[in-house]
Amino acid sequence: MDERETQRSGYPLTIPDALLQSDAMQQACVARDFQEIFRLVNRRTGSSHAAMAAAIGKMTSSRVSDIIRGVRGIRGREVIERVADGFGIPGEMMGLPRRSWEDSPESIDGTTGACTSVGSVTEFGVKSQHDAPATILGLHNQLAAQGSSAWRIAPTAEREAESLLSRRTLLKGGAVAADMAGVDLEEIQHVAAALEDAYRYLDGPVVDYFRKQLEVAKNDDGALGAWKTLPLVLGLLGAIEQRARDVKPGVRRELLSVGADGAEFAGWLFRDIQQPAIAVFWYDRAMEWAQEANDPAMQGYMLLKKSQMAYDDGDAGRILTLAQAGQHERWQLPVRVQSELLQQEALGCAMMGEPFSLVEQKLGTAHELLAHAADSEPSDLGTYFNEHTLLLRNAVSYTEAGKPSLAADLFGKIIAAGTLSRRDVGFFNARRSAALALSGEPDEAARIGSASAEVAHAMKSERTMRVLREVSQTLSRWRGRPKVHEFREMLKTA
Repeated sequence: MDERETQRSGYPLTIPDALLQSDAMQQACVARDFQEIFRLVNRRTGSSHAAMAAAIGKMTSSRVSDIIRGVRGIRGREVIERVADGFGIPGEMMGLPRRSWEDSPESIDGTTGACTSVGSVTEFGVKSQHDAPATILGLHNQLAAQGSSAWRIAPTAEREAESLLSRRTLLKGGAVAADMAGVDLEEIQHVAAALEDAYRYLDGPVVDYFRKQLEVAKNDDGALGAWKTLPLVLGLLGAIEQRARDVKPGVRRELLSVGADGAEFAGWLFRDIQQPAIAVFWYDRAMEWAQEANDPAMQGYMLLKKSQMAYDDGDAGRILTLAQAGQHERWQLPVRVQSELLQQEALGCAMMGEPFSLVEQKLGTAHELLAHAADSEPSDLGTYFNEHTLLLRNAVSYTEAGKPSLAADLFGKIIAAGTLSRRDVGFFNARRSAALALSGEPDEAARIGSASAEVAHAMKSERTMRVLREVSQTLSRWRGRPKVHEFREMLKTA
């Protein structure tokens, strides 16, 4: 009997350490993918649906079956806690406080002591409506516990640079030793000095350093995926948040402006791994920092991002009103972002059932705006939004407007142009597969969906997998066709 089973004597079900420590279970817990968690417990422990329901409590075997099939989900904090307690999953693996059956808390460096708390905040999380961690260090600790291969120190000549950062205060602020290959040693020394005596040394060049490292992370995201990008981003945000407390007001505003940009990006990364509560936390933090930094453009931009996140939940009204609110002139947004907001408004109109002519009119106006966007706009916001991006988003609007054939053709043309990152090819192929399924082309939908699933698995993109699961449901009427059957079976084992 292992230590956890001893701790849980009297509990009807405790999953074995081998399953708990598997990559599949750890990733499912961090993403709160309860369909996968339940499937793993069912298949690898042999527990029946009735036994799982009894272990969780206040749950029927039919609901367990529905969760495994993806028909129903789990959202409430109280139910999530019962799942953790019922299966013996440590709280930190799911962003929860330590459970009552766990031993005395141990910090990341092995020291023993109770979790510190301020009000309802604990070291690993905060009891709130979003169940979002209260500190960046908490997020860092949660990710570190998963043993991601991205948490590594580069075995290069830049070791001295890394040791400077780790010896001083970067790691103490919740940052991670990232791969420093190619970073100038003198620049690192300046950053290390700034972190040690922030009030005296934290100046424009160091703020620029943080901004530059954030851009590196953004550029790497499409090729590496969210899991390998998050450590550096959270590390940078940890350093920014801690040091912003100790600097002069002017530098603080500059730091928080960079922090708002980074927090928005962190929110996007957590959306990609299907961690919506933490994504909301970061989007809210980005808005707060943008307000304190007196950055109206970033505030308007966050309304766009919140509108886009509302699409993940299928909330058409929120998509529409947030996109409209973002178009107010007080935000002083660059033309590219204005175009993207208008395109987002068109998506909301399509989902609300407005006439297709109105949707097309708004998409056309967005295209005209984008055509007049200068390459050298004063703001970097929305620089990713080009004609190909607009057309891909238009295809999503066509699908929602009941024109899936138009959408499928448009997706195919843009993907074939070869301008997208690997991750984005996987995601938009999933959207293309969905449009093909709705168009009554099951075999082609299954073929494209299978290709998308391979990329999603390699990139660990839960956002893409979510779309593919919806495709699988749409294709269920054709489940007897060989290609469709192969695709649906592939998703079960992915």
